Amino acid sequence: MIRVGLVGYGYWGPNLLRNFVKQSDCVVVAVADQDPGRLKAAQHVYPGVALVASAKELIAREDVDAVVVSTPLPTHYPLARAALERGKHVFVEKPLCGSVREAHKLVDLAERKGRILMVDHTFIYSGAVRRIRELIDAGELGDLRFYDSVRINFGLFSQDTNVIWDLAPHDFAIMRHLIDEPPVSVAATCASPVRWKDWNLPSLAYLTVRFANELIAHFHVNWLSPVKIRQTILGGSRKTVVFDHMDPDYQVKVYERGLEARTDADRHVLMVQYRTGDMVAPKIDAREALEFVCAHFVQCIRDGKRPLTGGREGLEVVRLLEAAQRSFERGGKAVRT
Repeated sequence: MIRVGLVGYGYWGPNLLRNFVKQSDCVVVAVADQDPGRLKAAQHVYPGVALVASAKELIAREDVDAVVVSTPLPTHYPLARAALERGKHVFVEKPLCGSVREAHKLVDLAERKGRILMVDHTFIYSGAVRRIRELIDAGELGDLRFYDSVRINFGLFSQDTNVIWDLAPHDFAIMRHLIDEPPVSVAATCASPVRWKDWNLPSLAYLTVRFANELIAHFHVNWLSPVKIRQTILGGSRKTVVFDHMDPDYQVKVYERGLEARTDADRHVLMVQYRTGDMVAPKIDAREALEFVCAHFVQCIRDGKRPLTGGREGLEVVRLLEAAQRSFERGGKAVRT
């Protein structure tokens, strides 16, 4: 049995604890949180789990094989580093940490210690994204031409992070998983319409990621929208996929529609022919993605296999986030990744 300790029982921690408890080949032995009220809430639901007031105490426990970090972003690096140095496997809520420099250190430390380092990029494990990846691998979409993503709704305003670091990790992770080409630059246009005393962090942003070919990925992330939209469109030369996370019945739709351009040899003009076909909504696995995430982490520890969203994948997402942050600070100028 893999013995797991959870640090942080706040916003996302209860979801992680619930799904780790489901795993038949692991046991959650302890939960740490600085808030006594949160510990009391955990004890009410899971009376057999030990409660500790500090992450340091949990990490030091001999009966903990793996540490799950579900705390604010600034604490990810020190907690993950401390756990790895103690020889623990580590699972970190997204994003991995707050800088490329820190991410490199964690990846190197995990490799030196021979321990699993995994990041909770939950959507990679969803039935919808797995199905889209299958379509790409089968060549159903053809050559990728554009990637467009919207993730907006009223957000959880935070004192220590902005909308880019809060929402974009989801979409950057999905993009890096679906597009095999490495991105070459990021440009970020941001705004801070909500201000309070010294707090003026961006609460909405438009991000553009360019690749070496003509492919462009565009993202809209926003904490201010009263309408909740979670939609990604991936267009190819043959077919286009729409991933609508808010559609409970048809999260993935495949459109056999597109256009073909050719030159009329006689008139020497560009001819565009539009292709209109069917829309197909393939059946997808509707099980909770987070259950797959937790099961995968336990399996990787047990079998010594590399995680699908391991430290290096987490590093690449942080690289994009850091580049977007630098672009915002430079007035939206493109920053090479």
